[in-house]
Amino acid sequence: MIRRNFVVVITGMLIGGSLCAQPLNLDSLNKRRMEINRQQLYVLGAWGVASVLQGTISANNTTGSTHYFHQMNAYWNGVNVAIAGLGLLGLRFQMKQSFGPAQLMKEQRIQEKFLLLNTGLDAAYIMTGLYLRERGWRFNDDRNKGFGNSLVLQGSFLLVLDLVHYFAHQKNGKALQDQVNKLQWRAGLNGVGINYRF
Repeated sequence: MIRRNFVVVITGMLIGGSLCAQPLNLDSLNKRRMEINRQQLYVLGAWGVASVLQGTISANNTTGSTHYFHQMNAYWNGVNVAIAGLGLLGLRFQMKQSFGPAQLMKEQRIQEKFLLLNTGLDAAYIMTGLYLRERGWRFNDDRNKGFGNSLVLQGSFLLVLDLVHYFAHQKNGKALQDQVNKLQWRAGLNGVGINYRF
């Protein structure tokens, strides 16, 4: 009985020691993931506020397709400001959570897939803008010209923003995968242990 308790205590110490002493970067990689998101939301919010202000002022001082261009910029970026604000609020909530390796990998993959989906939407915005612009020229429609030019500009900005942040997230994801791959779970007769490969 004493020998068995001794084995359990030693096993518990080894497991606990390996969990506490492991030099994992999971927390810093999670913080990096959230910092990338925060940067993206700040850039989107700043672009949005500047575009709403500039678009509102310019739409009131211009006519023709230029008026519609600035008007669409103001409308479009009102939505961007709301998205950035809600995203930053959600990020504050997420920062209070702690993630294990599996959940962190899941969150990282979701973020990367979301950004890839966004790049597809950004390309669709650009194509829609080109279509509206072409229709505006063909039918001499100032509204379609202006709205089309605005969609091309806004879609291009969002495409660059999403691609830059996708590659930043992908780099973070590779570092996270490397850290997770270094973890080795082992099960034996005396319990479960975790090893970290240096």
